[in-house]
Amino acid sequence: MRYLIAFFRLNEQKNREGSQNVEDRRSSRGKVIGGGIGIGAIIMVIFALLSGENPLNVLQQLQQQSQAQQAPAGPVSQQDDELAQFVGVVLKDTEDVWSKLFREQLNREYQAPILVLYSGQVQSACGFASAASGPFYCPGDYKLYIDLSFYEELKTRFKAPGDFAMAYIVGHEVGHHVQRLLGITQLVDAQRGRISKEAYNALSVRLELQADFLAGVWAHHAQKMKNILEEGDIEEGLKAAAAVGDDRIMMQTQGYVVPEAFTHGSSEQRTRWFAKGLKTGDLEQGDTFNANPL
Repeated sequence: MRYLIAFFRLNEQKNREGSQNVEDRRSSRGKVIGGGIGIGAIIMVIFALLSGENPLNVLQQLQQQSQAQQAPAGPVSQQDDELAQFVGVVLKDTEDVWSKLFREQLNREYQAPILVLYSGQVQSACGFASAASGPFYCPGDYKLYIDLSFYEELKTRFKAPGDFAMAYIVGHEVGHHVQRLLGITQLVDAQRGRISKEAYNALSVRLELQADFLAGVWAHHAQKMKNILEEGDIEEGLKAAAAVGDDRIMMQTQGYVVPEAFTHGSSEQRTRWFAKGLKTGDLEQGDTFNANPL
C-alpha cells in the first residue's frame, strides 16, 4: 500500500525560525552540568575541618576534578551544527502546531518541552542515559533528549536515511510530551507493578503507537499551517517508523522475534498508526488503548 508522504529538506530549514527551547549540553560546548558545590563537597570540607586538614586544599582538588570533567571533547562539526539547527526548526514547528491544537480542540494552553542536545551520555530526571539508549522523553523533567549521532545511526543501522527520519523521531518524542500533559502517561505508569510484565508491555506498546499517531497528527497540521512538506512515497518516508519496530530490532539483535516482549510495537503497527495520524490529523482517531485489533 502506498500513501502520499512528506520529506523535510535540511537545507530548506536553515532560514526558518528555530525553537528557543533547546538546551545544548554537548560536551564540546564545555557546558557545566550540575555545577557548584554539592552536598558531597560540603561533607568532605567538614571532614577536613574535623581531621585538621586545610579545607582549601580539599576545595582546590574538587575544583580541578570538576574542570577535568567539564573539559571540551573537541570542536563540533558543521554537519552537527546544521543538524542541531534543523531539529530546532522541527521543534518550533511542533510548538506552533500543538499550541494551536491545544487552544482550539482542548481549550487549554500548551506547555512546550525542552529539547536537550547531548553527546555520549546525559543525566536526566529519569536517570543516567547514554547515546546507545537512543532519543527519549523524560516525563520527570518535561525534556526530550537527543544525541545527534542518532541521525547517522538511522542511516546505517536502521537503513532509514533522510531528514524526515530525524523529524519523525522529534515528532514522536514530542508526542510523548503531549501524552504527559494530557495525563495518559501517568495512567499507564500507575499500572507498573500492579499487573503482569506482559500486560504492562502491552500497555507500553499502545502508549508508543499513540505517540506515533500524534507525530503523524503534527506532520499533518504542520503541512496545512506552513506548507513545509512535499509529496513522496511511503517506502521512503515511513521507513523510519518501520525501522524502529520491535520485530525489526529483535531480528537484528537476536535473530528471532518475541511478540510478548514488545514495548513499542511492530514495524507494521508503527507505520500504520503514524500514517493514520498523518492522513487524518484527527486527535479523536488516536485511541490506541481501545483499538481492537491493535
